[in-house]
Amino acid sequence: MAHTDTRVLTAHVPLPLADKVDQLAARLERPRGWIVKQALAAWVDVEEERSRMTLEALADVENGQIVEHQAVQAWVDSLETDQPLTGKSHPV
Repeated sequence: MAHTDTRVLTAHVPLPLADKVDQLAARLERPRGWIVKQALAAWVDVEEERSRMTLEALADVENGQIVEHQAVQAWVDSLETDQPLTGKSHPV
């Protein structure tokens, strides 16, 4: 295993959450720190993706690639009908 630089981060967590982490660590036969690193890495990935998607959406707005509210509402309303709007007729 390659040596990597690390840094200790400290966080106060509610006791029920800490207990769940301990239970997972025992069940998976992994150290508590491994569980925390996995969870933190997954959360960071989700937040980075959320940020990327937000920036992409803002760029779409700046480029005029939007759908009018009325068109979206008409599509949503049509979903409850026998003939929902589809294909080129739906805005999203």
